[in-house]
Amino acid sequence: MTTVLIVDDQPMQRFGFRMLLESQDDLTVAGEASNGAEAVRLVSELRPDVALMDIRMPGLDGIEATRRIVAAGDRTRVLILTTFDLDEYAYAGLRAGASGFLVKDAQPEELLAGIRAVASGDAVVAPSLTRRLLDAYAEKLPKPGEPEAAAQDSRITQLTDREREILTVIGQGWTNSEIAERFHLAESTVKTHVGRILAKTGARDRVQAVILAYDTRLVKPS
Repeated sequence: MTTVLIVDDQPMQRFGFRMLLESQDDLTVAGEASNGAEAVRLVSELRPDVALMDIRMPGLDGIEATRRIVAAGDRTRVLILTTFDLDEYAYAGLRAGASGFLVKDAQPEELLAGIRAVASGDAVVAPSLTRRLLDAYAEKLPKPGEPEAAAQDSRITQLTDREREILTVIGQGWTNSEIAERFHLAESTVKTHVGRILAKTGARDRVQAVILAYDTRLVKPS
């Protein structure tokens, strides 16, 4: 049974999430929080598998709450929900240690799948947000004549050519099955490569690997 803490300052929103989660045999609501400070306290007390985290809340917001939860070393993984007009928070949320990022108008089955994926140790980033993040951080690309960041970063230079290729497409939002098809590999082999990439780079999960790909400019907007 996967336990979920619902964090949102809107009572009706929390009620809707609770109704959806309680309709599932494998999910249960561990508790509810109406602000970030309450979320941090309840995560420490209840140790839920997943915190379903809103961003904009009075007092402590969802990004800072996520940062504190991750810094405390709690087992809880954070799945942040946002709306399309909050793209400016996406990068900060992922940097804070969130394991997933979905938009609030996602279909119920997408949200449920996201919760299950995050609980199992995977990472979830809405494809629309992946694309918009790439566009938003286009200014981070090196100017003509500047050395490529990836060529200087020890986390990248220790990767094999294949691992570097796979990290690049992870940063572009590719799934394991898409990577397997593109590189003509078994999906189990892709999972092995991903595991080695995380271990070598020190990335906590797939989302942190995406951030690494952005920071080292392996991923470039089209």
